[in-house]
Amino acid sequence: MRWIKRGLIGLLVLVVAGVTAFLAIAPGHVERGRNAVVAHDPYPVSDAAQSLHDSLIVGDWHADSLLWKRSIEKRADRGHVDVPRLIEGGVALQVFAAVTKSPAGQNYEANSADAFDNITPLAIGQLWPPRTWGSLAERAIYQAERLHKVAAKMPDRLTVITARDELDAHLAARAAGSHAVGGLLGIEGAHALEGDMANLDRLEEAGHRIIGLQHFFDNELGGSLHGTRDMGLTEFGRAVVAEIEARGMVLDLAHASPAVAQDVLALTDMPVIVSHTGLHGFCPVTRNFEDDIMKAVAASGGVIGLGYWGDILCRNATPEAIAAMIVKAVDTVGADHVSLGSDFDGSVKTAFDTSKLSSLTHALLEAGLDTETIGKVMGGNMVRVLRARLN
Repeated sequence: MRWIKRGLIGLLVLVVAGVTAFLAIAPGHVERGRNAVVAHDPYPVSDAAQSLHDSLIVGDWHADSLLWKRSIEKRADRGHVDVPRLIEGGVALQVFAAVTKSPAGQNYEANSADAFDNITPLAIGQLWPPRTWGSLAERAIYQAERLHKVAAKMPDRLTVITARDELDAHLAARAAGSHAVGGLLGIEGAHALEGDMANLDRLEEAGHRIIGLQHFFDNELGGSLHGTRDMGLTEFGRAVVAEIEARGMVLDLAHASPAVAQDVLALTDMPVIVSHTGLHGFCPVTRNFEDDIMKAVAASGGVIGLGYWGDILCRNATPEAIAAMIVKAVDTVGADHVSLGSDFDGSVKTAFDTSKLSSLTHALLEAGLDTETIGKVMGGNMVRVLRARLN
């Protein structure tokens, strides 16, 4: 019997060791495949482009970096965003979006809200706190906590912005020579509210200020661009939109259905955003709102954040392709209403990571945009909307 007992103990040790090794290695392997950069020769960056880039306020409306099992405190050899690479890329403002649910088989055409959730096994496999395993609100709060912890460890390199005076102080510090990054928090889909307005209080307290209404599926607030029902805002959705407007938050229409977008624009007087998207007139795919909605977003005083991945470009992801889409967007909605919305670390393959953003400035110059317009697109328009919305 003793040898059987020893054998069982040995087997248990092997199982534990195997599981530990799997949990240590698997998340990084998954991310390496999900958040790749296309193979490319070095992109050109002229001295004039680099000088211009260094003078700009650069801001990005959307990155999912807090989802993955690595700290953004340190430079990583995978993914697209961390603090060292943000500083190297000259980024002043970065929105970190909390992904809380994502349906298996996600695609741009249709996804069921009841489909298997990809984020649950990721949360468990990455050893997130058990409170996050069954709660979407807790997942959003936990990701906010991760950003606050990094900022507390390196306050000279990262600060979390939740209010207009904090934004202005951060930008003043950068004008005086600081290279710190200003991080803002948001949720990718208000299913994280779990149908309970009290959770908006909790998310606001955690620092979330950019509120996306939908992700890849219909939810309690209304229809998704990729859902199964062509529906607008529900009564709960209307109530949430009213609270977002009243609380000085930024409302994000990325992934919302056209009907939801139209309902929001009819209900509110605030500038709204589409944080990460392409332009339908440049690339006519379901993922990109048709241009009439984009023009209505611009008419609200808002902006569209243009992304960097091939699916929304209808071509390979390169700085030149992104610049061509930006030029088309400027022609379509006006120079005051185009921003950057990379979708970095959002399970997309991109043209570059955030450290190489000056290659986009170079491509915009080569595409013929003037320096004033480039300054607006690279971050000036983002700052305007944040100042208009944050309390």
